[in-house]
Amino acid sequence: MRQVVLDTETTGLDPSQGHRVIEIGCVEIENRKLTGKHFHCYLNPDREIDAGALEVHGLSSQFLADKPRFHQVETEFLEFINGAELVIHNAPFDIGFLDHELGATKSDAVKIASYCGVLDSLLLAREKHPGQRNSLDALCKRYGVDNTQRQLHGALLDAEILADVYLVMTSGQSSLLLAEDESEGSTRRAKVKKSNKAREKIAVVRASSDELEAHRQRLNELAQGSEQGCLWLDLEGETQA
Repeated sequence: MRQVVLDTETTGLDPSQGHRVIEIGCVEIENRKLTGKHFHCYLNPDREIDAGALEVHGLSSQFLADKPRFHQVETEFLEFINGAELVIHNAPFDIGFLDHELGATKSDAVKIASYCGVLDSLLLAREKHPGQRNSLDALCKRYGVDNTQRQLHGALLDAEILADVYLVMTSGQSSLLLAEDESEGSTRRAKVKKSNKAREKIAVVRASSDELEAHRQRLNELAQGSEQGCLWLDLEGETQA
């Protein structure tokens, strides 16, 4: 099964108000293995970026001024996702923006859904953890995925982190019990410390005859001082009988 984990960054929150996609990041998963293949691009939105959005991703208009427009990367992007299942955290947001971008081009492409299926990892997390925080950062903490590099949002970095979270969340195991091959291609997953089968066996030190005799004398003293006797002496007698 081929899946593509996708994330976008935008100039604002609502495409109907003219906001645009300014970054797309995708990573490929094949049969639950990260393949190392990815799609990533920055885009010139031909408009200013909202101050709130700039604080989130740090992508300025100056940085994006010489980047391609969406229609220039559309074909390559659609070829990368075609036939895959997209894994997106809060999918309606990203799909809404991408459908808006497709609708603004002169190609025949109109809807992302005509190219691939979509799985919303946020809905999946809410089903597994009802009533809890299920943001990407919260899931990283819950599943032991390292997101220390995530000082600002970035589409490719967030897609890579989400891929790790998704693989752990759908593995049926906690992050501490994951087999190492479950996270091939990932450097952010918490590693399991495996036991060393080659280590030496623990030595068993047996009591000497003098130590055993001293122990028996102590049990006799305990028996003499108790109306009920000594359980260990009783058990020893049964064993010898």
